[in-house]
Amino acid sequence: MARSSKSAHISGRPVVTLAIAFAALLASAPLAAAQEPPVVIPPPSLDEKAAVSTEIAVFAGGCFWGVQGVFQHVKGVRKAVSGYSGGTAATADYETVSGGKTGHAESVEVTYDPREVTYGRLLQVFFSVAHNPTQLNYQGPDHGTQYRSAVFAVTSEQKRIADAYVAQLGKSGAYPAAIVTEVSPFKGFYAAEDYHQDFLTRNPTHPYIVYNDLPKIENLRALFPQAFRTNPVLVFKAKS
Repeated sequence: MARSSKSAHISGRPVVTLAIAFAALLASAPLAAAQEPPVVIPPPSLDEKAAVSTEIAVFAGGCFWGVQGVFQHVKGVRKAVSGYSGGTAATADYETVSGGKTGHAESVEVTYDPREVTYGRLLQVFFSVAHNPTQLNYQGPDHGTQYRSAVFAVTSEQKRIADAYVAQLGKSGAYPAAIVTEVSPFKGFYAAEDYHQDFLTRNPTHPYIVYNDLPKIENLRALFPQAFRTNPVLVFKAKS
């Protein structure tokens, strides 16, 4: 289902054609299937120790367009890059990953300043706003292991914090179903093609973005007003 909505844009079909196709898709599926409400959750009881340099975190929560867009609006984030994690460099391209057999998940590598935003706060945003951690191998209209919920722990401390938070949230009763997020050791991250970077900001009227991802940005603003930055930190701006 995901490829029918996302690949149509990438292959260069006219926007009108895509809009018609996406409208038909929405008509055939329940409204709540894609647009997930935010979940109010407590911060982690366990968080990282103070650090003085930037750090890296890697998250997978469905289509990377929306996850990247969310983290680009978080204060303290220096860069958020869409890409692939969980598989090898040889299969880290969109068409191959979309087959669902590479071990990769569409992921976002977040470079952040822990003096401004901690790893625990990034996890809180990830679990409450960026995706639904109770959906196994899918998010909304996107199905396949490449859309699984995962935290790729870059350090042993990150794994300890993420494991503890998943357990904490499971006991909290905040979700109507069990959390299925994988907490896995980080093996590597491979940046996605340039046309995927900053996709939400560059395509705010794209039907997929309007329906699935712009609500996440508003949820971030509402739930985390002190952490919200109005102007996102963009990949292409960071490159320049």
